[in-house]
Amino acid sequence: MRSILVQAGNDRCCAARIDTAMALARARGGHVTLLIDTPLEPYVSNNPYGGTFVAQDALEAAIKDDDALAEALESRLAAGDVPFDVLKTEGSQLDAMLGAAKLADLAIISRACGFAGDLAIEADCPVLVLGQAPLEVPVSTAVVAWDGGLQSARALRSAVPLLAGCRNVHVVTVSDGAAGTFPATEPLRYLARHGITAELHEIAKAGSVEAAIAAEVARVGAALLVMGAYSHTRMREFLFGGVTRHFVNDTAEPALLLSH
Repeated sequence: MRSILVQAGNDRCCAARIDTAMALARARGGHVTLLIDTPLEPYVSNNPYGGTFVAQDALEAAIKDDDALAEALESRLAAGDVPFDVLKTEGSQLDAMLGAAKLADLAIISRACGFAGDLAIEADCPVLVLGQAPLEVPVSTAVVAWDGGLQSARALRSAVPLLAGCRNVHVVTVSDGAAGTFPATEPLRYLARHGITAELHEIAKAGSVEAAIAAEVARVGAALLVMGAYSHTRMREFLFGGVTRHFVNDTAEPALLLSH
């Protein structure tokens, strides 16, 4: 994780994203890119006669605010020990992040952005979703949600740099209690090859999968939850709910590393 992309803005969660990125870059010898997006679409409208109207004053004010933000962030980070750059774009927030994430090792956003799930499923890199607080590095306690699928395997591989140095790693599987099943020890062996010791917890499914995982996250006091994003189709997730959607939308949950 040496190329870290951060969505920057004037929102109250921005400091948590930047602090997390700086800590990760410092630990891994990485580089931080701050993306400041001034989308033009909200300031452009079409009239019934085919003309286009631009709210010029409002657009210029937004650009001025974002230029001031870029200058302030540059001044702040210049005093640190982490290489960085500031990228300014004018597309939609999701499109801007997707474009910048093409050559990123990690993208950092906040739950409040409203497009965490979409970014996780479309981005070419893992996505770290934060609440209002930064993620401390090294991570103290982490939970890896494991269902044996491709998405959870990708998430586990993506999480290795974050799990390095983590004192307590818990791999959690939710079973239906069927007889004859074997423990999911594959992720433990994989992590061990990277020098990471983990414990396996098999939980019987009493209610929903997300409720079982959330209970285990709370029990161990995890600061980070690693999971695959949208193992089912997006339509099925929308109609019937889903584990990913639950943890993306629940602001009480810990930091979330998603990979699709």
